[in-house]
Amino acid sequence: MASRIRTVRRATCAAVVGVLATGLPLAVTPSAAQASAGAVSAESVLTWDLHAETAIWDVARQAPQVQSRGAAMVHGAIYDAVNAIAGTPYQPYLTAPAADGSESVDAAVAAAAYRVLDAIFPDQHDALTARYAESLAAIPDGRAERRGIEVGTRAATAMIAARRDDGAFGPQTFPVGTEPGQWRPTPPAYANDGGWVGHMRPFVLPSASIFRTSGPPALTSAQYARDYDEIKAVGSANSTVRTADQTEAAIWWHDRRLGEWEIKRQLVTTQRLTALQAARMFAMVDVAEADAVIACFNEKEAWNRWRPITAIRLGDTDRNPATAADPDWTPLLVTPPHPDYTSGHTCNTGATMSALAYFFGRDDIPFDAYSADSGTRRYFSSFSQALTEVINARVWGGIHTRTADVQGARIGLATTAYLVRHQFRPRS
Repeated sequence: MASRIRTVRRATCAAVVGVLATGLPLAVTPSAAQASAGAVSAESVLTWDLHAETAIWDVARQAPQVQSRGAAMVHGAIYDAVNAIAGTPYQPYLTAPAADGSESVDAAVAAAAYRVLDAIFPDQHDALTARYAESLAAIPDGRAERRGIEVGTRAATAMIAARRDDGAFGPQTFPVGTEPGQWRPTPPAYANDGGWVGHMRPFVLPSASIFRTSGPPALTSAQYARDYDEIKAVGSANSTVRTADQTEAAIWWHDRRLGEWEIKRQLVTTQRLTALQAARMFAMVDVAEADAVIACFNEKEAWNRWRPITAIRLGDTDRNPATAADPDWTPLLVTPPHPDYTSGHTCNTGATMSALAYFFGRDDIPFDAYSADSGTRRYFSSFSQALTEVINARVWGGIHTRTADVQGARIGLATTAYLVRHQFRPRS
């Protein structure tokens, strides 16, 4: 078991570092407009990211696979607005509203984020409007504010139009199987949720199935038996081999609020990013996250693999003599309501950590985040360390096989590699 963890750690570090070599250099020579906009504090970007988290999670309580869509919409619009005011030094995501650099960046950020969030959550209109008014009240009245609002509104309008009828919240559900290996709803809720995610139109990827894998290991294979035995031992609710730190990590990473929200804001502060830099970082990471999750859920439907709780309780039906059934086996964590392969969390975190590594041009930047679910703060010395831990944590929690985690992380890395070759690149 320890050797498998070491192998994943080495492979993950190499894969994340490999993304650093993808695409063009990050630095560009600033224009006069960019130099002016680039000197603006990132405070408004941070403020509206926090407002987005409040709307998406604190109020709407959207599941992790849903959160990424709203975040990508908000930050894609913010990026297009700030990039336009800076003289469009980077490729626009959707549009470059007319701007001469004199516009208020803070007003543009507030308008872009507010308009997108208000379109996604019309039932939160009053609360969002109050936050928007608060943001504008801190900006001097005048042409700069008015023009900033216009730029932000145009960026938001383009984003809202682009995501109209994108397949979000469609009627699709996952097929419920009865044969060995086929997914079926799991206790305690026996729910079936998120089937539409894999049918949603990606933000950047040409199709949701672009990274189709060769599938999970055959039930009769030695690899399947290794995955089975590992999670049966370390992922059970009453495991005697899982350490206290591994239990904490499993719970920490399972927090539905997602630590990635805090991590990104923290990096903006610790790395002293400007508004333009922060807008680009958030947009790159959030779009990569959204598309990786879409590709992951498309993969889930394609293979429809049963979860560990089903596999272990029905281990005597898989025709593999190396697996022993335990009808009473229960995982540490509550199993999410969709198939095992591939892991949505490792798809998401693979995209997050590799996009951050690419943006900053290095892997070894420290960060930390708090989870209310575990009541603890976890610390990381690099992006690859965090990705390695989430791969392991989903096994320690008893909800994903190692193969599902590793393949999910690869989809996240591949999504980032595609994105940085095709979007958000320097224009000169």
